[in-house]
Amino acid sequence: MAKQLVVDPKKCKNCRTCELVCSFRHFEEFNPRLSNVTVFQYEQASITVPIMCMQCDEAACAATCPTGALTRDANGVITHDASKCIVCKMCVSACPLGNVSYSPAKRTIHKCDMCDGETWCATYCPSGAISVVDPNEAPDKKQLAADKMKATLEEVQA
Repeated sequence: MAKQLVVDPKKCKNCRTCELVCSFRHFEEFNPRLSNVTVFQYEQASITVPIMCMQCDEAACAATCPTGALTRDANGVITHDASKCIVCKMCVSACPLGNVSYSPAKRTIHKCDMCDGETWCATYCPSGAISVVDPNEAPDKKQLAADKMKATLEEVQA
């Protein structure tokens, strides 16, 4: 299983550095619309949370791709092969987190590829809100991320 990105919503400062470094890493542009990370703002709870690909065990994006353009690599990361992609956008619709995107300007699908192991969003996050974890060392990190989010929302609402 691939290493995963985990977010601690309490640490996120809404600086959106993760979006900018991601778009620059992949497209050499500082453009949040080209980022594979989306910072979501919960206005009622006054928190922001970077949402990114969880490299799902049963990846709906890959399962719906009619051409096999989305596959799991040797490191367990779901990768996109543009040469196989027909840009049907089925993967965009299938992702439960909304982290497979289409760029009309670039005419391409893009999603998190863990920066080929460099994970710029985690590396450059100034508050340490994004971290990279090995699910084999802590097997339930998806649940941990969900629990952190729930605790933060409950704390804010209290």
